Amino acid sequence: MRLIDGKAVAEKIQEQIKEKVAEMRLQSQRVPHLAAVLVGNDGASLTYVSNKVRACEKVGFRSTLIHLPEYITEAELLAQVQALNENPDIDGYIVQLPLPSHINAKKITYAISPDKDVDGFHPTNVGKLALGLPTFVPATPLGIIQLIEHYQISTEGKHCVVIGRSHIVGLPMSLLMSRNAYPGNCTVTLTHSRTANLAEETRRADILIAALGKPEFIKAEMVKEGAVVIDVGITRLPDASKKSGFVLKGDVAFEEVAPRCSYITPVPGGVGPMTIAALLKNTLLAAEKVV
Repeated sequence: MRLIDGKAVAEKIQEQIKEKVAEMRLQSQRVPHLAAVLVGNDGASLTYVSNKVRACEKVGFRSTLIHLPEYITEAELLAQVQALNENPDIDGYIVQLPLPSHINAKKITYAISPDKDVDGFHPTNVGKLALGLPTFVPATPLGIIQLIEHYQISTEGKHCVVIGRSHIVGLPMSLLMSRNAYPGNCTVTLTHSRTANLAEETRRADILIAALGKPEFIKAEMVKEGAVVIDVGITRLPDASKKSGFVLKGDVAFEEVAPRCSYITPVPGGVGPMTIAALLKNTLLAAEKVV
């Protein structure tokens, strides 16, 4: 069993981006500028956005955090989005999800300019991904692809099972793993909450990607010997023995599943750090106007 070290790979990618930004400065080019819109004070969202801002500073990007009150109206948030669309100084931006219940998240996503949609959630970018055209790939799937590339994991002709059909992870992941490229050329089975006999499907997987948000759902008996297991899930569970008061668990019961695997991502330290690295990569692409 080999542990996939997402933190180390993410640091390597960020170092490459930092070098690119240094070259841009030497050539008197404007460095990439990422903005993040945060509505309300959700603890997890605050942490995620803060990590993204710190990552920008680390690689030399400019960053802007727009922190809005939870009671902001949908119309006011749409106006903020439009202002970002029209601001030539902003290369890309994200609107951190989830949004308060009185705001239609789809309406906000659709209002984001596809050219600045570094999260890769806009229908235009999702459509380009489905057609195999250059586009912004959602950060978590892009991070997973980069992990597979780094570890030179074979994908051609393999059976990949994806658990979860969200537009953020599951669906784009299935498109990427089935495309005619590396990583890709897999036979992909996309499973979800309505899939019958899920364990039978997962046991056939050469590559298993779990993104369902249920802590330690995947048990050893659900995994084929020698499989590659990518754990996307991350859930906070109460733990009085920890200083933080909680422990992070993935969708995979790591201790019992790991011995069966050829490769496996831990939680934390696996897919999570790669998501931010991929977001930075998308922002660089936006600044270079190559998508």
